[in-house]
Amino acid sequence: MRALIIEGDPELADLLRRRLWREGHVVDVARNGEMGLHMAEGRSYDAVILDMILPDTDGEALTRRLRAGGIATPILILAMHATVSDRLRGLDAGADDYLTNPCALDEFSARLRAMTRRGDKPMLEDRLTIGDLILDRCTRIVKRGTRRLYLAPREFALLEYLMRHAGQVITRAVLLEHVWDYGFDPRANAVDAAIKRLRKAVDAGENRPLIQTVRGIGYTLQYDA
Repeated sequence: MRALIIEGDPELADLLRRRLWREGHVVDVARNGEMGLHMAEGRSYDAVILDMILPDTDGEALTRRLRAGGIATPILILAMHATVSDRLRGLDAGADDYLTNPCALDEFSARLRAMTRRGDKPMLEDRLTIGDLILDRCTRIVKRGTRRLYLAPREFALLEYLMRHAGQVITRAVLLEHVWDYGFDPRANAVDAAIKRLRKAVDAGENRPLIQTVRGIGYTLQYDA
């Protein structure tokens, strides 16, 4: 999952970013509403988390601007000491959920998972299965057959993206866009290095490798029954 946090408090933003990063998600952070709007318009996100009080606007107004701009990404608003009327205004503005801050980080993660799987077309399934490879984004457990794989957050996010697009050839540029954060330097050879680590974990010792290199283009996760 790629998430955008729009939060003016650097400490809270970093706390939420580290929580999501440890869960294997890709996270971008905007420090104010204008920056958040610019990032949301320029990149595709699975979820937006925004504070009700921002340096240049408020969460309700920013939610309305995001929805008016055609951005349908699920939005979770965080607010301190919110009244019922505050929560109703935020939801009426177009937010999908509302959480009073400070909150338990476990609840924050659970709300985010629930929010991204609601609707007529759930955005993110919790359990992915390709052949004998299984990834569970709730428990963070990955298995290849009976063997459990222990992946770093970046490799977890990379594997999740490849599994969600199994059978498709994914270019390095697309992987950089969806698995690395906003400020990453694309000149670095990070994609190939991460794929190498992931392939070692997923395919080492297996008769049927799943991660394939498409020369000159990128990578694909392919399972032929």
